[in-house]
Amino acid sequence: MSNTETAPDELLCGEPPGRAVSVLEPREVPLGGPRAMTVRRTLPQRRRSLIGAWCFADHYGPADVTETGGMHVAPHPHTGLQTASWLFSGEIEHRDSLGTHAMVRPGELNLMTGGHGICHSEVSTPETTVLHGVQLWIALPDEHRHAPRAFRHYAPPERDLGDASARVFLGSLAEETSPVETFTPLLGAELTLNPGARLSLAVDPSFEHGVLVDFGAVSLHGTDLAAAELGYAGPGRDRLELANGERAARVLLLGGPPFGEEIVMWWNFLGRSHDEIAAYREAWQAESDQFGRVEGFDGTPRRLPAPALPNSRLVPRRNPN
Repeated sequence: MSNTETAPDELLCGEPPGRAVSVLEPREVPLGGPRAMTVRRTLPQRRRSLIGAWCFADHYGPADVTETGGMHVAPHPHTGLQTASWLFSGEIEHRDSLGTHAMVRPGELNLMTGGHGICHSEVSTPETTVLHGVQLWIALPDEHRHAPRAFRHYAPPERDLGDASARVFLGSLAEETSPVETFTPLLGAELTLNPGARLSLAVDPSFEHGVLVDFGAVSLHGTDLAAAELGYAGPGRDRLELANGERAARVLLLGGPPFGEEIVMWWNFLGRSHDEIAAYREAWQAESDQFGRVEGFDGTPRRLPAPALPNSRLVPRRNPN
């Protein structure tokens, strides 16, 4: 999925200082391309760029594709990151310059490694009537950020938690562990909560966590979260406390240890300096072999052109201390 801009500041509320749950509100952003689809972006924000290595979160739908036109994102590049695609409904056709031709389906993870350079296209299928899901990016640490192109698919089992259920697509939670390897420790899981659910989940205390609400209203450590909001809880907790009211709810749980590296992220590139990003842009515009070619995409435009760089130099993104 193609990035266009960043999102507003977070709102701190809930627990005492040092243990506060932050509420990150979404910003509506048009997806790149002539048939722009609006998404709700909660990462990055001005004061919260990452949760663990998770550096980007776009939440979209449920959208009637007869009204919105669905998703139609022409080939576009990535560097220094992985894309994690997760659907709740609909189907998206994925093609990339590794030669992968795969479908993104509900409850199944598609993880693409961009590393040194990759490009891909994303198009909702003709059979899709309602499109609903989340697009996530994962920052690669310096020692692995030029990793070769890769693609991984995984369909996690649904685990019964009593008042809830979980699908763990990355990392470990509730005695379920994903077999998908990551370059830094990560947690990614979909949780569906029955009405009146109360969950106390054992987690790694070295992790920071984010809870993105898909539908329903949920509280995280007593802080209320509405649909499309993302609650942030810092490291130091060995349990996460979640609860909801009389209606069912669904959330994505994201986590990982604080990333600890400064990153420069612009458009679809993740690097470490302005000059590096400028070089990536120049390579993409020149149709360099660094990104390869997507075979089989027959849409318009043939590929997304990179926007112009800003007049000022790009600076690293930093999380609050």
